[in-house]
Amino acid sequence: MNFQQLRSIREAARCGFNLTEVANVLFTSQPGVSRQIRELEEELGVDIFERNGKRLTGLTEPGKGILHIVERLLLESENLRQASREYAGEQSGTLSVATTHTQARYVLPQVVQSFRAAFPEVRIALQQSAPEHIAEWVMSGKADVGIATEGLSQFRDLVSFPCYTWSHVVVVPQGHPLLSLKAPLSLQDLARYPLITYDVGFTGRGHIDAAFKAAGITTDIVLTAMDSDVIQQYVALGLGVGIVASMAIEQGKHHGLHAVEAAHLFAPNITRLAVRRGAYLRAYTYDFILRFAPELTRADIVNALNDGVGH
Repeated sequence: MNFQQLRSIREAARCGFNLTEVANVLFTSQPGVSRQIRELEEELGVDIFERNGKRLTGLTEPGKGILHIVERLLLESENLRQASREYAGEQSGTLSVATTHTQARYVLPQVVQSFRAAFPEVRIALQQSAPEHIAEWVMSGKADVGIATEGLSQFRDLVSFPCYTWSHVVVVPQGHPLLSLKAPLSLQDLARYPLITYDVGFTGRGHIDAAFKAAGITTDIVLTAMDSDVIQQYVALGLGVGIVASMAIEQGKHHGLHAVEAAHLFAPNITRLAVRRGAYLRAYTYDFILRFAPELTRADIVNALNDGVGH
């Protein structure tokens, strides 16, 4: 039994049993992957994969249990490497952070700046994508830390922590009728105009949709985007009324736009930070997390990782 065999098993499951993709991931050949899998099955005396001819089609029942053990062994081998670097006093490395554009653009700059001052030998790799991809990257080990508002608490293989609460605001161009309302803004007021906001699954979009649905109000969402700056750009062009994250306004107002308070209209949003369950975290990873979420302590994180329970 060797680690290349274990990696072949894990990647076969991750790649939908497509051995060509597995070979690409592992920088080897498809026959080589097939051989690694076959040799491990022969050594264990059990079929891990179901087959249709030479093609893998799924996991056998024993294979499902074996895959869980394989994933754990590979995680612990990575933990061993991380621990050895830590105990050797190595202060260099790469911290990979998977996050959304909103977090990367508006929240992380100060954190990254202070972190780099403390750990100048650590390279930071920011990966931006949708929350479900962020979760996948952290679970697979492609990212050390994941930060997003949506979805991170839903994955069994992640331990996540609430970091801060934020709300949505409405943005309109100068002279827009919504700026002259005598009463607080209502959902009915908003629904009179075309709306521009986030793609489904991004930056609290679920709370926006839920508020209008609960009120029985139909909306005309004419444009969606992942990027707060893009939303504001199209609002400035007069295409509609924008609904964006509060931090996008607080830290970078778009010229010519005005914000209208909307915290009373939509449920508050909680940004969460997640790490892989059971992972060994380098000292600088703890430091980064505590800079992003200073209300946490290292003990909070360690206890959650040890207990397998997020906060």
